Amino acid sequence: MTLPDACVFCLVSGCLLLLLLPATRGCPKSCVCIRRSDGLDVSCSHARLRAVPSDIPADTVLLRLDHNLIDAVPDRAFRGLARLRELNLSHNAVETLGEGALRGVESTLRTLDLSHNRISRVHRDAFARLHARVLIGDNPWHCDCTLQQALRVMAHNHEAAGRVRCHSSPLLDHREGQPFLTMDADLCNLAKRTTDYAMLVTMFGWFAMVVSYVVYYVRQNQEDARRHLEYLKSLPSKAPGRPEETEDASTAV
Repeated sequence: MTLPDACVFCLVSGCLLLLLLPATRGCPKSCVCIRRSDGLDVSCSHARLRAVPSDIPADTVLLRLDHNLIDAVPDRAFRGLARLRELNLSHNAVETLGEGALRGVESTLRTLDLSHNRISRVHRDAFARLHARVLIGDNPWHCDCTLQQALRVMAHNHEAAGRVRCHSSPLLDHREGQPFLTMDADLCNLAKRTTDYAMLVTMFGWFAMVVSYVVYYVRQNQEDARRHLEYLKSLPSKAPGRPEETEDASTAV
């Protein structure tokens, strides 16, 4: 091998080595970063993280945060990751998802894994701008109007809704573990009917109070009138014949 050929070989080998070795510069603590041809692969799996790292490199395309202790996803937690395509948050302790949790990555994200968490509720618009494949099974979902609204905008993600099983529900005949898609009731109308019923009960309560006050007021006035009449009856009346006696006396004089 000639010297120029050896130099070319070393150059190519060095480039390949840079692509395969973990990129340590700018990599979050407890994570492993691997440079890919299209961006950075950041793996923070099994790192005992309690929060989403704030120093994730901007050229990250694949982010693994699975098998940690993350219990919340703040609004705009992934801001600045304009090339993020895959996000794995499975096997954590996330309890809810706000409207702005995925703000900034809705247009680029292709896969979102939120399975095996503690999610019971999400904002109704949490998935509204997503076009990604979303995995949300194995969570203790509370199947109510808000969840129905959140999944309604995911018509392209029928698989996600199909894996949702209800842990609780406002329906009286609800069974724990029942698939969400088998609940054909309109939970939003149910909530509206419940609100209307509560309003009706409240109005009836106020009406009953008004009627009770009127009845009390009338009875109190009747009692006062009866006492006043008894008082008038108890006053002494003039003795009969007294005016005639006075007139006779005046005549005699």
